[in-house]
Amino acid sequence: MAARAGIVVTGTEVLTGRVVDRNGPWLAERLRELGVDVAHNIIVGDRPDDVRDALGWLASAGVDLIITSGGLGPTEDDLTAAVVGEFQQRPLALDEDLEGRIWKILEALTIRWPDLDEEAIRRSNRKQALVPAGATVLEPVGTAPGLIVPPREVGPPTPGRPTPTIVVLPGPPRELQPMWRTAIELDAFRAAIGGATVYRQHMLRLFGIPESEIANTMLQARAAGIDLDALEITTCLRRGEVEVVTRYEPPQQDVYDAFAALVAEKHPRELFSDDGTSVDEQVAGLLRASERTIATAESCTGGLLAGRLTDLAGSSDYVLGGVVVYSDAAKVALAGVDEGLIERTGAVSVEVAEALADGARAALGADVGVGITGIAGPGGGTEDKPVGTVCFSVSAGHGSHPPNRLTRRLVLPGGRFDVRDRSTTVAMHMIRRVLRGETGG
Repeated sequence: MAARAGIVVTGTEVLTGRVVDRNGPWLAERLRELGVDVAHNIIVGDRPDDVRDALGWLASAGVDLIITSGGLGPTEDDLTAAVVGEFQQRPLALDEDLEGRIWKILEALTIRWPDLDEEAIRRSNRKQALVPAGATVLEPVGTAPGLIVPPREVGPPTPGRPTPTIVVLPGPPRELQPMWRTAIELDAFRAAIGGATVYRQHMLRLFGIPESEIANTMLQARAAGIDLDALEITTCLRRGEVEVVTRYEPPQQDVYDAFAALVAEKHPRELFSDDGTSVDEQVAGLLRASERTIATAESCTGGLLAGRLTDLAGSSDYVLGGVVVYSDAAKVALAGVDEGLIERTGAVSVEVAEALADGARAALGADVGVGITGIAGPGGGTEDKPVGTVCFSVSAGHGSHPPNRLTRRLVLPGGRFDVRDRSTTVAMHMIRRVLRGETGG
């Protein structure tokens, strides 16, 4: 049976949503790579009782390993190490050598800010150097050390039952991630995941299909004799795309291959990625391979598409830039849209989207131009053009080749954020199709 793990993310700022949890998903993926089954991911505030309850619940669920993130700083609400030590029934003791190593890091602060209270800093330093008995110290990446705390010792004179090994990591991802890479190489960690198995994981990505249709495809797979119970399949609708993630052990490779082949057969047009690559990565690859450049002219998305195109490293190879043309005057002045065209068709029209795409190409000398104009809401809609109406156009030419064009008018669901975000996904898929020469339909 595979080793099982639980994750406890601490921090009231994470619990209340002021800070988005990046550590839980990142740790879950790293554990999966190690063949460890993640059973639970829990977020708790900076309250000792709540942290203790989370540890107790995971221990009662039978996990072999618990990973915590956060609560290792110098302030009073940073109590994770103390709570874990108490939970494992391992008293804290000052590690003087560790205290000295942390102080060398903190000395830089006293040089940079000479008015700081050095005694207060030393007290904080001392707090971070308190280590549960028998724990393995993970050297600080920032100022906070991590810990691998072994299970509580069971039997006289210590009552209770075995507990999971607990790996205590700092909250900032820039500290947690390198510390994790150190932790997984240590014997104390490896002993805790002795039951780890090997998993394979693959993702299929589809666009232009409801999630319910994939559920129907899975029913068809079962009817065709494909043993889906041998696979762990999860589906997720994200940014207008359906992601189908399948995890399985190597002996089930043939089962997965049969399932993936059936999805490809049933949805040849909608399946755009059978290797997990995103449409963003595919667009980048197509632009590089064709040595084309791209520019955008955006109204309702306000530059979100340009931001998405430049998210990937190296995007300066093919992204020339973009213009945000929210007002009609900006459309005319910056993208060269004919003022009379706007008066005849309205700012939200396929004609204006086409003019924006051509204007972006002309203004920046790009091979590919993208125009987006729409009504993101919550107000501004009409009977003919309700909220969510967005018009798109992609215009592409290269060298002596005639330009290709793909234009769409859609009514997208959801609130303002959803309309704007999904519009970037629609645009990316239109760019992909034009670059692949798929301009019809």
